[in-house]
Amino acid sequence: MSQQKQPDAIDEVTRRQWLLMLGQLTTVAGFSGIVPDFATALDRSEVQQTRAFPPGLYHPSQEHLSHAFGELGSLHRIPPGSETDYARPGPSPFRFFPDEELKVVSRVVQILLGNVDAGALSQAVQWLDLYLYSAAGVLRAALNLDPLHRALAVAYYCETAVCDLETTDPGLVVHSGIAALQQLSREQYGYGFLAIDESQQAKLVSTISTEKPEAPLRRFYELMRTEVIRGYYTSAEGLRDLDYKGNLYYTACPGCERK
Repeated sequence: MSQQKQPDAIDEVTRRQWLLMLGQLTTVAGFSGIVPDFATALDRSEVQQTRAFPPGLYHPSQEHLSHAFGELGSLHRIPPGSETDYARPGPSPFRFFPDEELKVVSRVVQILLGNVDAGALSQAVQWLDLYLYSAAGVLRAALNLDPLHRALAVAYYCETAVCDLETTDPGLVVHSGIAALQQLSREQYGYGFLAIDESQQAKLVSTISTEKPEAPLRRFYELMRTEVIRGYYTSAEGLRDLDYKGNLYYTACPGCERK
């Protein structure tokens, strides 16, 4: 038994030594941009004696160390293409909306969010597109849950939330809502939603927010508002608005006064 445990003991000691060495070198370097130099000081021959762990869990790459410690206090200066790169805004790989509907939805999102950065607006629309693109698969999965899995979901989320997931088709809600919005626009102004001026569009969106809760336009409005807010506040601008403090590296525990 002792012979079988010996490799594990050696691995554990090696990891501890590695972490201690990293901490000492980090302190000496003072996060002054010389991380690539001190990272190479680690004894690779010793590290290679350990078992293969998941990448990055015990052996972070030099590229990771260099920008993790070299970009303190900057949320969005991670080098493009690095192992911990942020998702970059770009064309959505998913397309739930046809072109005409996408234009209507983009304008509704802009009205709901108000004066926001164009990049944040684009990311909110992309989130909505992804959410609706995935909704049909989520609905199918919900309707085919194993009874024990469903019981667990009910215990965790409550019966109402699970029933809503099983009975609501977000894609149908949005398609129906867009058609109803276009029809309401023609009835009130004589033109489709995109053809009326911006003040009329804003008034129309405000109007549908007061419809009866079961009305298709109200359901459309509530779904759009919920997911647009979710999409915006996970964008870079939304996180800044929230004064989000995640994804940062600290030299000491924030708020801790002990030396």
